Amino acid sequence: MIEARPLTPDVQLRIATLEDAAALADAYTRSWDHLSPWEPARPESWFTVAGQRERLTSTLERYKNGQVVPWLLVEADRVVGAFTLQDVVAGPFRSASLGYWLAGDVTGRGLATLAVEAVAELADSEFKLHRIEASTLKNNVASQRVLQRTGFNQIGFAPTYLHIGGVWQDCNLYQRILNNRTPGT
Repeated sequence: MIEARPLTPDVQLRIATLEDAAALADAYTRSWDHLSPWEPARPESWFTVAGQRERLTSTLERYKNGQVVPWLLVEADRVVGAFTLQDVVAGPFRSASLGYWLAGDVTGRGLATLAVEAVAELADSEFKLHRIEASTLKNNVASQRVLQRTGFNQIGFAPTYLHIGGVWQDCNLYQRILNNRTPGT
């Protein structure tokens, strides 16, 4: 069990639960104008409690199976961000992909940097991963700065990599090497 981790006196990083469906629906609705340039198109159900409960049910099943780790950034009773390790691969690769977002009203406070650093530490200590990767849209300078501040290095450029805003968009690819342990140790 991964314990909640305080990032500031008021903000904690913790594993998502089914009970977070309403808070997630609210967070997406509240921040969609801020998030929409960086997110794929979402159906109307995405912004509902039922839609988030359905998504969380699937995600938490994948979490139980070791395929994904879904954290939420929570301030008081509000969800203000999400950080996810997905496509977790064991064996000789020992890798996962990092995705994240912050609500528009909490940007500029260093929360993304604190959370990415915490996720990287947990990926190393709890999940024994060797590396984590991330991508950003070519023009998402704020997210690129977060990754660079937290030890990620750009390893490539991928033309037409993600379908965002109704079009295929170019992305920068990053990775952070967490350790050089032999797998299984």
